[in-house]
Amino acid sequence: MKKYLILFLLFLIISLSSCGSKINEFKYPKEAIDNQSYVKPIENISDDFYRGVDVSSLLSLENSGVKFYDFDNKEHDLFEVLYNAGVNYVRLRVWNDPYNKNKEGYGGGNCDLETAIELGKRASKYNMKVLIDFHYSDFWADPKKQFAPKAWKNMNVDAKEEAIYNFTYDSVKKLIKNNVNVTMIQIGNEINYGMSGLSNYNDVIRLLKKASKAIRDIDKNIKIALHYTDINKSAQLYSKLDLLESSNLDYDAIGLSYYTFWHGSLSNMTNVCRTITEKYNKEAFIAETSYVYTLKDGDCSGNSINSAKDLVEGYPASVQGQTSNLRDVFYHANKGHAKGVFYWEPAWLPVGNDYNANSNIWEKYGSGWASKFASEYDPEDAGRYYGGSSWDNQALFDFNGKPLASLNTFKALKYGTTLESATDYDPSLYPEETEEFDYSNLENFVKNYSFEDNDLSMWKITYENTLSPDIYNKPDDAYYGSNSLHFYANGKDMSFNVSQNINNLSKGKYHLFLFGQGGDTLSTSDFRLYVIINGEKKEYKFNLTRYIDWQKPFIAFELTENTNIEIGLMVKTNSGSWGTFDNFSLYKIS
Repeated sequence: MKKYLILFLLFLIISLSSCGSKINEFKYPKEAIDNQSYVKPIENISDDFYRGVDVSSLLSLENSGVKFYDFDNKEHDLFEVLYNAGVNYVRLRVWNDPYNKNKEGYGGGNCDLETAIELGKRASKYNMKVLIDFHYSDFWADPKKQFAPKAWKNMNVDAKEEAIYNFTYDSVKKLIKNNVNVTMIQIGNEINYGMSGLSNYNDVIRLLKKASKAIRDIDKNIKIALHYTDINKSAQLYSKLDLLESSNLDYDAIGLSYYTFWHGSLSNMTNVCRTITEKYNKEAFIAETSYVYTLKDGDCSGNSINSAKDLVEGYPASVQGQTSNLRDVFYHANKGHAKGVFYWEPAWLPVGNDYNANSNIWEKYGSGWASKFASEYDPEDAGRYYGGSSWDNQALFDFNGKPLASLNTFKALKYGTTLESATDYDPSLYPEETEEFDYSNLENFVKNYSFEDNDLSMWKITYENTLSPDIYNKPDDAYYGSNSLHFYANGKDMSFNVSQNINNLSKGKYHLFLFGQGGDTLSTSDFRLYVIINGEKKEYKFNLTRYIDWQKPFIAFELTENTNIEIGLMVKTNSGSWGTFDNFSLYKIS
């Protein structure tokens, strides 16, 4: 009897010791995997490449009744499903105090520190690394909004320095104490234009230095990352990085938001990542990306990307289109020597399909993007447009929680899939894996190409209906520098032409392009970049979509003899439309 009792006790000890232990590290397959979508292999991608996801809203979704399933339609913990799909890194946002005085949550997952601790522990169980994303705000921080936490609102910069050090230090200590596998910390979220209520970038750097010091005082092995967006405006990004370098800020990596429907070409993203690694000697990674698999709305609350005009050429709104987009973001990030990619909120699913019932759930658990309680903190945005998930059609799960084939992209990256093709996959439609041409060492033949000089004599501007474009001194609306060519069709249709004669060009191949952004245009609007060579006109027709969604009309042409040309922009647009044009560029490439 004693013998059996000893054996039982040994069994009990072994069983208890295994409770809460980490899962073995995921081993990526050494051959193509079976999948319902086609994934072209990235043969040189490392198994250590960050295959990350941001699932910050998960706890609020689970509290709202959302369930997740595996590919066999069996209910599972989301982290187990992600682990089995090859995810190795989890990103979690942290807000200081996302509640009103009655402890009613602002929504968006009510992402306080305790939420991050709980989700971080669950991710760590599956041997995933954890990136903590401090917004240093009580709610969403992005390029347009960088509100200070309520507790910091009336502080001067000196007081905020002390507050950000204490908040960072205390938060990181608690995360580590709770066995969260914190390997990287992001200090600030999309801080292009400010942070914590500060817009002067020298003041922002003071806060960043204190946040960095707090982390280094705890563990020097934790990587420190800064986070920027609008990488299609690369010149402005580099000016920020120059300031960081001259300030001697202590950090390790730059995280970038890159969504193909907002932030320019894949090849530009590659070049930005490569510049960060080679010129600034910092690690680069894509902190946020995503793409739609459908244009349908799952929760009656509307979606950020909701029509065919929002799609990127070559990537249809389908599971295959989403798969290929994610794979290509990984490919181009890896090509730029980036360390990895994080997919933003792949599990932000509908809590139901009835708006009235959903509203009660969103308000109670914070599972919508914002609740009515956020109006005290963000009255102009969240306070007016609160509701559900605008991201459910960009999830890697269907509206009922079953994983899409695109989820397996993470583990299929290196060896691809056994599927040779798919019904909605046409390789001829997909972007070529080639470098964007490097113009950095070439002469731009367009004089005053970015309208920074007061002398505009080289430009000829003609217009109708008394409405004329003007030079706009607003850096946020410029692609490069401070100025841009601005128009606003105030009360009536607008028509104008901007041109420049360029003389004595030698024979050879040339690239002509510009950048334009704006909105409220109709399908009848007509925007055309053009070049006239010996009386023959070549044109590129385009349209403007939304604010800071930079379009890049492009014309390649060849001169067979030394000659003069005219380059220009023709605009005919509807009343109420607006926008800016910048960086007129003409380069000889051979």
